[in-house]
Amino acid sequence: MAAGPLITRIDRYVFRQIFWALLLVTSGLAALIWLTQSLRFVELVVNHGLSFFVFLELTGLLIPSFVAVILPITCFVVVQFIYQRLSGDRELTVMRAAGLSPWALSRPALAAGGLAIGACYALNLWIVPVSLAEFRQFQWEIRNRVAAFMLQEGVFTSISDDLTVYVRSRDPDGLLRGILVDDARQKNAHATILAERGRLVEGPAGPRVLLSNGSRQEIDRQTGRLNMLTFSENTIDLAQTSRTEAGRLRDMTEVSLADLWHPEPFVFNPRDIPKWHAEAHRRLATPLTAGSFALVALASVLTGSFRRHGGIVRPLAAVAVVVGLLALQLAVGSLASRDNRFIPLVWIEAAGPGLAAAWMLFGPRLWPFRRSAMRPSAETASATV
Repeated sequence: MAAGPLITRIDRYVFRQIFWALLLVTSGLAALIWLTQSLRFVELVVNHGLSFFVFLELTGLLIPSFVAVILPITCFVVVQFIYQRLSGDRELTVMRAAGLSPWALSRPALAAGGLAIGACYALNLWIVPVSLAEFRQFQWEIRNRVAAFMLQEGVFTSISDDLTVYVRSRDPDGLLRGILVDDARQKNAHATILAERGRLVEGPAGPRVLLSNGSRQEIDRQTGRLNMLTFSENTIDLAQTSRTEAGRLRDMTEVSLADLWHPEPFVFNPRDIPKWHAEAHRRLATPLTAGSFALVALASVLTGSFRRHGGIVRPLAAVAVVVGLLALQLAVGSLASRDNRFIPLVWIEAAGPGLAAAWMLFGPRLWPFRRSAMRPSAETASATV
């Protein structure tokens, strides 16, 4: 009668440790990766005058993609650490002496692994595509629209590598005075444009400057003569790229699962169909690695013979296995992207190690790993006393 409540209390005790450790380790590692990756976007703040809050909003959209990648790894690290600590403190020994089976000992870690799998599915199928789509749209708007509105007085502002704008002064109402534009976006028509005044307007493909009373100077490459065209009014497109008014093309990492199976013809290259289908299978298969890594960690701790002072061989072997699986995951993903006949390997790599570890833990009692772990010994008995 007392065994049921005892097991429930033990489950909660171990699960609490795993859950909070998993939350803290994942959050800390995601913050560290965010800090290193966000340095790429500092130039948007330094060179284009964007506010720090815009910087945080932009880079914060990358955090879900970081979590989706590191969650299976942190799941392995946390389960391995918590169970190794329980083993080192002899708590696992006491639990085994109380009659708990490998299944009962594994329940808290399996519950945490199940939560990690569910979180990975939510991230891969919904949160990450939406956040990456918003990130790339936001980044595109900053580089193709917002940057032009950050023109500073008396400063040569590089809108892009081939477009530079100088403004002598800027009135409170937004009127620009003394404008110089160096436009080299067309290789055969490098032009210098001067204007007395201008005003920024929003166009369908990005910001434009409506210039008044100016001239356009361009050297004819064939004759070497300077051609000058004066104008009373002219419009210059400040968009950094030559994108059409339809906007940017979407990447396969930011589209939904349905779009990966049936991509629209205008958003992808037909030759990339195998990559899109491989990406769909990757999103469905990779969350299973969280459960597989948790089971690998459990197998390294709960199988094998008991040692009073612990052992370093099995934890190092588990780490080597996970590192090898991560490398294999990259290789299999690359193969599947080139040839969809290798897609089954994506599922085997994600679920196979977990099934093998589960067989070691919960398979027949004659399985050598389980027999050595369950066999009582004098050393175990003395440790429990």
